[in-house]
Amino acid sequence: MRISKLVILGAVTALLALPASGQTTQTTPAKPSTSIPTAKPAAAAPLVDINSASAEDLDKLPGIGKSRADAIIKGRPYKGKDDLVNKKILTPGVYNGIKTKIIAKQG
Repeated sequence: MRISKLVILGAVTALLALPASGQTTQTTPAKPSTSIPTAKPAAAAPLVDINSASAEDLDKLPGIGKSRADAIIKGRPYKGKDDLVNKKILTPGVYNGIKTKIIAKQG
């Protein structure tokens, strides 16, 4: 009786394992996807020199309008671009929005 239970258990186990053994794994590499060529990133815009830029150039910066552009021009010269905050010409929030777009060249 014990042997017959082992045989039945073995047969059931073999039947349960049969579907798993019938599955195959992919052995060939998948075809590469055809991707659409992406456009080249736009060239970085040149930095705006706060010591020599015109009011129009300064006005194009985000958060800088005509009055702030005029204040930047009146506060020249600047030793560094962070002088815009140190001299209280710009708030830290506005400065953080433009600090990667400006430079303060020394003449």
